[in-house]
Amino acid sequence: MFGIIRPCQHRLSDKLRTSWMAHLCGLCLALRDDHGQLARTATNYDGLIISVLVEAQRPATARAAGRRTAGPCPLRGMRTAEVAKGEGARLAAAVSLALASVKMRDHVLDADGVFARRPVAAGARRVARRWDRQSAGVGAVVGFDTAVLLDAAGRQGELEAVTGLGSSVLLVTEPTETATAAAFAHTAVLADRPGNATALAEVGRLFGRLAHLLDAAEDQAADAASGAWNPLTATGTSREEAERLCRDAVHGIRLALKDVELTERALAHLLLAHETGAAVDRVFRSGHGPGCAVGQHGAPELGNPYQGGPHQNDPYQGNPYQGGPQPGQNPYGNPYPGGPYQGNPYPGGPQQGQNPYQGQNPYQGGGPNWGQPPTPPPHQGPPPRGPLGGCAMWALMACTCQLCCCDHNDPFSRQRRKGACLRNDLCCSNLGCDACCDSCECGCETCNCGLEGCDCCCNACDCN
Repeated sequence: MFGIIRPCQHRLSDKLRTSWMAHLCGLCLALRDDHGQLARTATNYDGLIISVLVEAQRPATARAAGRRTAGPCPLRGMRTAEVAKGEGARLAAAVSLALASVKMRDHVLDADGVFARRPVAAGARRVARRWDRQSAGVGAVVGFDTAVLLDAAGRQGELEAVTGLGSSVLLVTEPTETATAAAFAHTAVLADRPGNATALAEVGRLFGRLAHLLDAAEDQAADAASGAWNPLTATGTSREEAERLCRDAVHGIRLALKDVELTERALAHLLLAHETGAAVDRVFRSGHGPGCAVGQHGAPELGNPYQGGPHQNDPYQGNPYQGGPQPGQNPYGNPYPGGPYQGNPYPGGPQQGQNPYQGQNPYQGGGPNWGQPPTPPPHQGPPPRGPLGGCAMWALMACTCQLCCCDHNDPFSRQRRKGACLRNDLCCSNLGCDACCDSCECGCETCNCGLEGCDCCCNACDCN
């Protein structure tokens, strides 16, 4: 899995998360159906935006017809699910396969890791050539010429060979911009919305620039250590300038997206208008965010209300009307000062510090078991498994990915638990996302993403 768009669980409502997974699974299954099991490794987070855009431009009836029920899958915890199908998923598969073949060639040329071994490199070249042919075939079925993607990859190498210090880094990103612009514009053709083609081409061009720059910034340190070519290093572009170019691209994507006529804007809007900015933060500000405000159960973690105040943790210290209570004293003082009983409204009762029951148990003698420890409530639900049964169930659930990919019953205690991938969502701790609202659906009518003041409760809202 690769790509710059990696939505955090806390920034997706239940509705958007389901839709996102429908497109992700639809892309994966389209790769399998058209190109075989190995092609599923080419599943690309960014490629599924193609499928999202095709569906977002279609009327509601066509959107409903573009889904099907897929069978159980280990990566869904052996559950069925509604997945995207049709031309959008196939176009996304063709683009993802072409991008994967280009990326595999890059690994071979750079001799990255196992690709430095000659047998592995030879096998990778054969796979890349096969994926080129397969992507061209399925692209032709949906009317898209994948040659524009492969031509862009060829020009990329030529530009890198002549680029040096002082050159504009945007010259290096131009082939990627051209390829993504063509793919995004073709979604308007498939959705029968030709009026959207120009705006979508601009969205795609800027998205390609953003993806190229973020990839370069993310790999810059590793490329320097291995001696690999990096566009930022080769052109002498500082990280500050690269970040500025990325944020300009995000702003341009938001402006261009407003000119696209969509019938279902929520998911496309979230991915292109919000997640692009989150990707920039992740690359350039990783590890420096304030952290996610969502607690263990999705509620905000609340601090000490008196923390940092003039009297720290003591809310009574410095009371302007009376001295603060000493440890062990009633903070409200004596309500009967100077009364006839000198502070005790019940004469003859116990004095301060005495036991009001004079050593007797006020509850003694209430029944046959009075005074005995309470009987624990009966065990609710099935009993826990023993070590042998628990280990066997753990192995079964691990092999079917239920431990990591879905809610499940603990193999030993049988208590309900979230999957490991859902419990350990690192996006907020790495990014310091300020949109953690645990899947709110705020029902706002418009979302301008800061252009005119976004009034959404959070980035996870299902706004239109």
